Amino acid sequence: MVSNQISLNISDQSSLDVWRYIPVILSVILLCPIIGIIITATGDSDGLWWHLYETVIGKYIINTLLLMCGVSISVLLLGVGTAWLVSRYEFTGRRIFDWLLMLPAACPAYLIAYAYTDFFEYAGPLQNLLRYFFGWQSAQDYWFPEIRSLGGAVFVMSFVLYPYVYVLARTSFLKSPSSYYEVAKLYNKNSFFYVGLPIARPAIIAGLALVCMEVISDFGTVEFFTVETLTLGIFNVWLGMNNLVAASQIALVAFIFIISLLVIELKARSNRKFSDSSQRQTKIERIRLGKLSHLATFFFCFLPVFLGFILPVCLLFSHSLKTNYHQDWAQLLQVVINTITVAGLGTISIIFFSSLTAIIAFYRGNSFINKLSNLASTGYAFPGTMLAIGVLVFAGFVDNFYSIGLNKVIGYSSYGFLSGTILMLVFAYTVRFQAVGYGSLRSGITQIPQNLVDASYIMGKPFNETMRKIVLPLLKTSFIAGGLLAFVDIMKELPMTLLLRPFNFETLATYSYQFAHDELIEQASLPALLIILAGLVPVIFMNKYLREIKV
Repeated sequence: MVSNQISLNISDQSSLDVWRYIPVILSVILLCPIIGIIITATGDSDGLWWHLYETVIGKYIINTLLLMCGVSISVLLLGVGTAWLVSRYEFTGRRIFDWLLMLPAACPAYLIAYAYTDFFEYAGPLQNLLRYFFGWQSAQDYWFPEIRSLGGAVFVMSFVLYPYVYVLARTSFLKSPSSYYEVAKLYNKNSFFYVGLPIARPAIIAGLALVCMEVISDFGTVEFFTVETLTLGIFNVWLGMNNLVAASQIALVAFIFIISLLVIELKARSNRKFSDSSQRQTKIERIRLGKLSHLATFFFCFLPVFLGFILPVCLLFSHSLKTNYHQDWAQLLQVVINTITVAGLGTISIIFFSSLTAIIAFYRGNSFINKLSNLASTGYAFPGTMLAIGVLVFAGFVDNFYSIGLNKVIGYSSYGFLSGTILMLVFAYTVRFQAVGYGSLRSGITQIPQNLVDASYIMGKPFNETMRKIVLPLLKTSFIAGGLLAFVDIMKELPMTLLLRPFNFETLATYSYQFAHDELIEQASLPALLIILAGLVPVIFMNKYLREIKV
């Protein structure tokens, strides 16, 4: 038995380096677009960078910071406040609000911006109603906030992004030991400020960092509201001024923001630790509220659901009912087919890359390989416009290499096979959303008992057969969850698709954007609703996860 085990280790060791090469190669491929941005940024922008530096870079940075600060304050109030109320208090509708508060996560911010612009603008129904009710004749008779502004962008993003903080804060509140609250009550201390908030602070900071990443990455909302941020600057300089080098240099400025947020988010997650040495049940007894507090709590929880999901969805649905006479249904069907095709191909690619890097890195990798695999999964944090530059540069390099190699081998020159095709778009999705599949699979792997894998090795089974017969079947749920999340994220992705799609190729996101950009909100509403409907799928999964938390 001992000799068999020794021979097994020797034979397995011979293939060890071969397996280790796979996650390294795949991780390097996924990191190439980011490397491409850095290399491109070192080029000559023909003096455009200094012109931008003297004129608009400061405005881009200030607007980005103001947007981040405004959204951060709002989501802290909405996310932490609602999470605390549904976790600690008993009121009418609490169990329903438990999952209703996550619904805005299904709505991309740029789609909500389309709905609210038409609703809040001067010719919209709200201001028309106000003028009719108060007898006002023109805009000079009253003041109304402008929706297409920095404040409007903060408003829209806040009611869409607060679920990031809500989910993590609520999970932390529910897992907090009840003994801590009992001690606070014993000493007549406020349980929120002395117990709940300190324990949940790492989770809240992690959620807030994710919100800030989404704010920096947003393109559709800031473009529609004409808020000049770093992301919009990249887009304008690339397409408007046709200067990829200067766009890459702006991307490096955004890169500094992203790295800082990644460090904060990772450090916050590493600090999410607390302990309770007592053996008593940690179930939290919820506090019953008086009539006035009951009403205020209900209203506070209902407001973000209403403004972040119910009202905009109703507005989009109302507009979509008016499209029967001028909606090109054949074109819409083709757009749906295009969306499903690229989302399906992107999901397959993400799961393929994720499964190889996550499984091999976990069972065969060393510290370096695991860190490299984790680093290759940080694309989700970067703005789509920024990654689009890197993907385009990398695709050009691959095409040139392919063309030169083909010419030397058979004497035939070809431009390539990647640039301007669906393949490049699928690769871009893989780089952007690798973290979704990788995180899901990595979480699933950690829950597989190690003794099952060890038993397979002892029985003489090689690594590949062990993975195929033991690990992969146990990761079925992780594959499904990661695949669904990736599929929906690809459907919602706007800037990368807009920049890298093949000629005359539309997805639901770009199709809706084109109509909204031309102020045709009615035609934009139906594809927007289809995207939101697909976005409900991961929300349902998240709700199921939260329901399983023992409280």
